[in-house]
Amino acid sequence: MTTFRSGFVAVVGRPNVGKSTLVNALVGSKIAITSDKPQTTRRDIRAILTSDDVQVVFTDTPGFHKPRTVLGSRLNDLVGDAVAGVDLVVHVVDADAGIGRGDAFVYERHVKTSGAPAFVVVNKIDTARNRSEIGQLAAAADLGDYAEVVPVSAKTGRGVDHLRQLIVDRMPEGPMYFPAEEVTDQPIEVRLAELVREQALAVTREEVPHSIAVVVEEIDEEGDLTSVHANLVVERDSQKGIVIGKGGTTLRDIGTRARAEMELLLGGKVYLDLRVKVVKEWQRDPKAIGRLGL
Repeated sequence: MTTFRSGFVAVVGRPNVGKSTLVNALVGSKIAITSDKPQTTRRDIRAILTSDDVQVVFTDTPGFHKPRTVLGSRLNDLVGDAVAGVDLVVHVVDADAGIGRGDAFVYERHVKTSGAPAFVVVNKIDTARNRSEIGQLAAAADLGDYAEVVPVSAKTGRGVDHLRQLIVDRMPEGPMYFPAEEVTDQPIEVRLAELVREQALAVTREEVPHSIAVVVEEIDEEGDLTSVHANLVVERDSQKGIVIGKGGTTLRDIGTRARAEMELLLGGKVYLDLRVKVVKEWQRDPKAIGRLGL
């Protein structure tokens, strides 16, 4: 009889190193939204990989950074919570941007102190420009005491299968924590809200991306159609104008893109009612952050 194994893996790193793209690649499904904007991830998102004899629960964490708002401090706290009691820490660094003091700080603050075995994953190895692969791997290894140093490209898939197997091999004997068919513990309204925010990040500019939050207020199902009513929240009236765009063009673009992603997730037609709401300086207001589910 095959022994079932399971475990928890925290994925940590600086902002914008590709943690969410890597987690999605490892589980083979889009769980976490991605963008080229730092601090895209605002929750400790669990993505679940299950096979006949093993279950790995990945926690994708916000990028650890110098906080400037109450929200920023809360995001950093999530990283500390995520590494507590895990079976493995995966520290992601960026070969394209180069490995430096920010990575060393993440190692000292969250990898070393976790007490768990750790891998360092050198991501974006395909776009490292003039940086040598061997040099980047050596710089990553010098950050600390790692059980494995693994080069990958989460975007192209290079090295992902090898990394997945190394992670699976590390999992101890244990129970199935989630039903086999589940790929995340996120409620559906959170997943839908995140799909809207992902598209808003993709099409907005300047100071707007950090100020965007999305709340799904209502989901109605009638036959083959799912109606989703959501508020896209910004901090200032000027940002509201940017998000809506001239004649509503930007908001329609966000809605069209998000609806297509929702239909892929839900497997059916979606009607999206998207409105823009101003909550003044919500990132600095603990009560507003709480009301927004963050």
